Amino acid sequence: MRVFDSSERALVTTQPEGEARMYVCGITPYDATHIGHASTYLAFDLLHRAWLDAGHEVFYVQNVTDVDDPLLERANATGDDWRALADRETERFKDDMIALGVLAPRVFMTAVESVPLVVEATQNLVKAGKAYLVATPDAQHPGRQDVYFDVTTDPHFGQVAKLSPEQMRETFAERGGDPDRPGKHHPLDPLLWRVAREGEPSWEGETLGAGRPGWHIECASIALRHLGMGFDVQGGGDDLIFPHHEMSASHGQVITGDAPFAQHYAHAGMVRLDGEKMSKSKGNLAFVSKLRESGIDPQVIRLAILAHHYRTSWDWTDENLAAAQTRLDRWKDALSRHEGPDPEPVLAAVREAVSTDLDAPRALAAVDAWVDEVLTSGGSVAGAPGLVARTIDALLGVRF
Repeated sequence: MRVFDSSERALVTTQPEGEARMYVCGITPYDATHIGHASTYLAFDLLHRAWLDAGHEVFYVQNVTDVDDPLLERANATGDDWRALADRETERFKDDMIALGVLAPRVFMTAVESVPLVVEATQNLVKAGKAYLVATPDAQHPGRQDVYFDVTTDPHFGQVAKLSPEQMRETFAERGGDPDRPGKHHPLDPLLWRVAREGEPSWEGETLGAGRPGWHIECASIALRHLGMGFDVQGGGDDLIFPHHEMSASHGQVITGDAPFAQHYAHAGMVRLDGEKMSKSKGNLAFVSKLRESGIDPQVIRLAILAHHYRTSWDWTDENLAAAQTRLDRWKDALSRHEGPDPEPVLAAVREAVSTDLDAPRALAAVDAWVDEVLTSGGSVAGAPGLVARTIDALLGVRF
């Protein structure tokens, strides 16, 4: 199984020692699952399936950041209870993934569930001098202190994204960081524990005081608990390379004194709508649940996404759906027959395509070629459509 390693910037061969271990960063559930989310999780579903096909057991872990600033802001704006909002959208996400045929992770852990792990890790970092306290700007509650991680304590910091100091600072500021906060030792130091503020949910933090987890330490703590260091693939959208995956790796490496956090990093491209990256902040979203409610077959949605290579950025259009529906109809016609051309080359071609950087478009083309032959000249191999259907199901996740 070969994937493009975003850190190495090269195609690499994954080499799981027995069980393949994968961590993919999950959603912040303040809105429904959009096509950009689905595209990312379908990509890593292909990796999951390829490893299973290669004979590996797969230990797949995914988080859901069910308490974070965007979620709290949305709850305040809509008058929702933040917990009810998070639970509702998390369940909708799970329903969408089931409908799209995504194999479930073995561990699906929320930020709230990770609090004890984060508290333990953060306290240990403070004791070891790898983290420090910064006074909050809350004049009504002097003495409250947030906890920050010292990136200079990790000799490997910067090796995931391999950005220049200027690029790191600029990107950190763009993606939720606070390089200019007074009291920090280094502009890139990330938040580990946000001490309680008025009107915000908080949890007991023992010596840290009541508060809630930072984002990067949430994922690092969950991954370390369930996968350990050196797991095979860290995955997510390509907007997570820096700072999120850089910081999570740095946390893990300093906590354990070991490296690397993950053997390989794989990232999916962004999906655009009307020429702009699909994002909740911009509101330019195509929701999986709304497409399903409108009567679109989830298998059509899956095929529309798989028609694009996972590392590319692409535009979601009505034409995507129409083309996927046509493809599904043709496949169903061919697979409903009792005979067809030799199916073994299709199995080999799909397996090769998926195992070479999750090349779904090439896999779809191999099935299309077999279907074209069935629909134009038939075939004489009894049971051939059954093997092709099982290939499509097992490796591409499309069921009939």
